[in-house]
Amino acid sequence: MTSIPILMYHQIDASPRRGTPLRGLVVKPQAFQRQMRFLKVMGYQGLSMKDLEPYLNGTRQGKVVGITFDDGYLNNLTHALPALQANGFTATCYGISELLGKTNAWDRAIGVPEKPLMSASDWKAWHNAGMDVGSHTQSHAQLDAVSQAQARAEIGISKTQLEQLIGAEVRHFCYPYGKYSQAHVQMVKDAGYVTATTTRRGRVFQGSEFYELPRIMVAHATHLALFAIKVMTNYESKRS
Repeated sequence: MTSIPILMYHQIDASPRRGTPLRGLVVKPQAFQRQMRFLKVMGYQGLSMKDLEPYLNGTRQGKVVGITFDDGYLNNLTHALPALQANGFTATCYGISELLGKTNAWDRAIGVPEKPLMSASDWKAWHNAGMDVGSHTQSHAQLDAVSQAQARAEIGISKTQLEQLIGAEVRHFCYPYGKYSQAHVQMVKDAGYVTATTTRRGRVFQGSEFYELPRIMVAHATHLALFAIKVMTNYESKRS
């Protein structure tokens, strides 16, 4: 397997005002459109984690890039989905199973503006458009800050709830805040997921642990030249 970049996005929306906490996690729709078009022009196929599986396990080869979104913001559906479809790409959005139709209230204490998350019908629309649904726990829990029993429930029950919602298997998991221990890795395996992504920087290489996959963050300040470097070189792995 040649190395594979897995992109990490959060919100695709208009820029918050300067000084807003976590402003860097909001990528403008026009920038996202340019990034997806760049991938297409350069011969990459953008894939969800589900569609990326055969490339990760080495049964297929190709010029591919994984595309993931954390948290399940409504603006992923309204702004990211059209750009993905325009280029024939798929993507995985990691949902929080008990916050459907609510907001990113977990960020309230640090002053991040609350934005709507996808509702049950929105998630069905995302899935019916050919996109993949992954789990980001039940409540966006920081796994290393809750009991092992709660962590196991957050990981396992969220999978069941999302599967019941979309009527399909949920095979991929993402650790909220990028915080986890080896005990949580085992819980993810026990729950029946195929992969889990982290916030650790880097590309996926042959022999990478499928339950601790690194990703490449695409931020508000990631201009197209930097995006190209992140995708096409080992820049992120060297800086991890």
